[in-house]
Amino acid sequence: MTSDHDSARQTIVRLDGVHKEYGDATALDGVSLEIQAGEAVAVMGPSGCGKSTLLNMVAGLDRPTSGTVQVHGQDLGRLNETGLALFRRRHIGVVFQFFNLIDDLPALDNVALAAQLTGTPARQARRRALELLDELGIADRKDTYPAALSGGERQRVAVARALMNRPALLLADEPTGALDSRSGEQVMDLLIDLNQIGQTLLIVTHDPHLATRCASRLIEFADGRVARQSALEPTA
Repeated sequence: MTSDHDSARQTIVRLDGVHKEYGDATALDGVSLEIQAGEAVAVMGPSGCGKSTLLNMVAGLDRPTSGTVQVHGQDLGRLNETGLALFRRRHIGVVFQFFNLIDDLPALDNVALAAQLTGTPARQARRRALELLDELGIADRKDTYPAALSGGERQRVAVARALMNRPALLLADEPTGALDSRSGEQVMDLLIDLNQIGQTLLIVTHDPHLATRCASRLIEFADGRVARQSALEPTA
């Protein structure tokens, strides 16, 4: 009966010697790191240090110049573009700074679409979408279009969409960057709650408060490399 213990130690993300070059510029310079199931990891560093490139590699939105990226046991480099898109939809949720919602779809359809794109029937997708919006406290906004939602509500819709397919990994790119402080705190609380029920998180942020509140480990980037890693004590 060791399955729970084994799954808790499963490696969800593994980068080995990852380099990424854009012309003469080096964005990632031999990055190797691992993230275990259930961890909440924050990546910080100055602009241009490689944080966003790292996130794009793990999300399968970009490919390394050399080295390997594995997510949930899958070497992303072995997938073609179609396979990569399907893998991403099924196993990776992404929350963006500026929400990236579809303006002409109401909240419920923005969320349900993520499951419909993987072949889930519309009725089933809408039922799960409503459950998620309810869990996130915005079920009453299900028929509201993004333009009429507050920033905090939009980010909750975006989080619901990212969770729609029960991803092995949730990526958050500056998830509070476009929010006022109160909405930002609510999104932080949400990330903490998700991690406490086992969701693996990788958060890229400029905000030390977000990192220390939501993550158990901090990876500091500089010049495309991992400069330092440290454990974080949870804060209230």
